[in-house]
Amino acid sequence: MKQPKSSIQQKNNSYWHASLKLLTTILAIWFLVSFGCGILFKDFLDIYSVGGAPLGFWMAQQGSILCFIGLLIAYSFWMNRLDEQHGYEEEE
Repeated sequence: MKQPKSSIQQKNNSYWHASLKLLTTILAIWFLVSFGCGILFKDFLDIYSVGGAPLGFWMAQQGSILCFIGLLIAYSFWMNRLDEQHGYEEEE
């Protein structure tokens, strides 16, 4: 017979699923920016330019790096918020 899950296990499972959802979203954006903009959609993006360089080339060289930095900052912010919501915030 199955025993009911404790509230701590439910809280841990909820936290785990929320963090995996966030991580999956971040990795999907990362893939689209790096592989999509730099390789797959490069010819379409080259119609536009940024600072005199074709956008596809710029995204492969500079834009993806800036996007990755933005994703790191966003991940840190969202994980801290998720930690607070589930009671795992850091003590000061």
